[in-house]
Amino acid sequence: MTYDLISDETLIGRNPTTDITLLDEGISREHVLILWDSETGEFAVEDLQSTNGTKVNGKRVRSATLGDGDEIQIGHTRFQFRLGTGSDSRSG
Repeated sequence: MTYDLISDETLIGRNPTTDITLLDEGISREHVLILWDSETGEFAVEDLQSTNGTKVNGKRVRSATLGDGDEIQIGHTRFQFRLGTGSDSRSG
């Protein structure tokens, strides 16, 4: 699946009210935020004090700047972060 990051903040978790809802018992209801910083032009991931944590490229992080091709692991779910190449470079 592909998820376009069109907001400044994208909330990921098990709760049906999150922006990206995952059916993964290894993640918290509100697990992680993906943030867009318009000043730096960068995306970052921020763990929301989840029980099982968040990993970027295999390393557990509380927060980290994301680069093209980075792997984000939340519970048993893995994402590959890709920067958009079209007219909107904010797709992640």
